[in-house]
Amino acid sequence: MEEAEVPLEHLHEHVHESAEHSREIWISWVALSTAVLAVLAAIAGLLSGKHANEAMMSQIQASDQWSYYQAKSIKAAVLDAKMSLANAADEKDRAKAAKYEEEQAEIKSEAEHKEIEAKTNFHKHEVLARGVTLFQIAIAIAAISALTRKRRFWIVSLLFGLVGCVFLVLGMIAR
Repeated sequence: MEEAEVPLEHLHEHVHESAEHSREIWISWVALSTAVLAVLAAIAGLLSGKHANEAMMSQIQASDQWSYYQAKSIKAAVLDAKMSLANAADEKDRAKAAKYEEEQAEIKSEAEHKEIEAKTNFHKHEVLARGVTLFQIAIAIAAISALTRKRRFWIVSLLFGLVGCVFLVLGMIAR
């Protein structure tokens, strides 16, 4: 899966340039807040990508376990057919059949565990990706604030950034 990118770096640079050439002090705060938002977006993007990769790896491992489970099932079925055709099943075959059954239970448990792990990581990825999106929106609105010299846009930007922080925290603590 692709990592989330923050394509708003040019806006961030423009806000800093505006802050340098402006006589209004609050524009400097806009520049500082966009820098913080950009860092948070980068962190959320990296974590989102990490969890997407972990989800994919866990799903692959679960699929491998299910294939292994199926192979054991086939071996058990062949052995069962052999025992059915033989008039007297030998003790060695019975022990082998019991071993296959035990192994299948372990393999199934591991496959189910990996599936749950994959779902958990994918959920974290989705939550963090929402955070990245909100941080990007916040940076864009901050740039609009600097361009139009209107504080209300900066306040809206900070609100989007705050909601992005909520998603970042939720993505980090989600189970």
